This record gives sequence, structure tokens and C-alpha cells, in this order.
Amino acid sequence: MDQPGGALVVKVGGSLLPEAGNIVPLLEKSGRSLLIVPGGGPFARLVRSMNLPDESAHWMAILAMDQFGWYTAAGGLPVTHDLALPRGAVILLPYRVLRERDPLPHTWDVTSDTIAAWVASELGTDLLLLKSVDGITRGGALVPRVSEPISCEEVDPCLIPFALSHGVRTTILNGRVEGRLRDFLEGRQVRGTVIEPRL
Repeated sequence: MDQPGGALVVKVGGSLLPEAGNIVPLLEKSGRSLLIVPGGGPFARLVRSMNLPDESAHWMAILAMDQFGWYTAAGGLPVTHDLALPRGAVILLPYRVLRERDPLPHTWDVTSDTIAAWVASELGTDLLLLKSVDGITRGGALVPRVSEPISCEEVDPCLIPFALSHGVRTTILNGRVEGRLRDFLEGRQVRGTVIEPRL
């Protein structure tokens, strides 16, 4: 369960582009310190379709996150290039800080999922991944808690190992289900998957 009122990194998956108009007001009204990491969405899918070398694809996909960030910002949220906890809800445009620090491998195994986990690790916060799925599944059943590396289709291959090894408690929720994000932000138990590092 989330700690109500605590600072949080929130990754808004690119597949939620049609729901951005509903998600942004909930984040804004939460009153919490939320640094929002945008996914790449259709902008990153275009990059992937080009079959470019890893170096070019990596930076173009991160620029795609900036594009989705600006799209989300059209709903009224401010943007930042700084890796710092904000007052209220603010969208991180990650390209600049990632170019400066370059902390992750340049491969499609690293997507905005792991980038968001890196941001949370740097800031010492939990991570919320908003996606179009209920969480991680095995054999068609939802896995409510993950505490060791497993293979799955719902997150990128590097996310779970990174979150576990860097102590980033990560909750995966379906951003398309009405009321689920609101309940989570208010500290209620919700359907999803928690990646729980062993301390």
C-alpha cells in the first residue's frame, strides 16, 4: 500500500495517451509531491519501427518521452528538466538529465519503465507505474507481489532486476480503470502488482 501524502515518482505509460485528460487532474489534485515520468507512446513506437542502431534509437526514444511529456503538459501541469522532488505534480522531461548522466544501457531492454525506476532510485522515492494492464501476470493470473526477478511481458526486461537491486518499491496499476489511481493516491488497497525489494 502507498504511503498517503508521500513523495512519489509516477510513470504515465504512453499507451495511456487517450486517458491523459483524466489522469492529469487526479495527479494535480492529489496535493502530493509527484515527479511524473512520461512514457514514449506512439512517438517511441515510431522510433522502434525504424530499426536504427542502438545509440541513435536510445536517444530518439528518450526524446519521444519528452514529446509525450509536452503532450501531457497540455493538460495544465508544469514541466521540469531537473531531477528533484517538486512541490505538487510536475512532469520531468528526461532527455537533458539522461544525456548528462547517461546511467543506463542503450538497448530496447531499457524503456521508460526502467528510466522511471532510475529516477525514483536517484530521488529515494517509491515508484508508481501507470499502464494499460492490471499488473504482472503468470499463467493468466495476476501476481500481487514480486520479490525476485521473473520474466514477464508487462514491463521491460530490466525493470524488475533494477527495482530489486536498487531498493525501489514499485507498484504497477492499470491507469484505464476508473477510480484505481485515485484510490491508490488516497492510500487505499487496490488491484495491481507490487515489486517489493527485500531489505
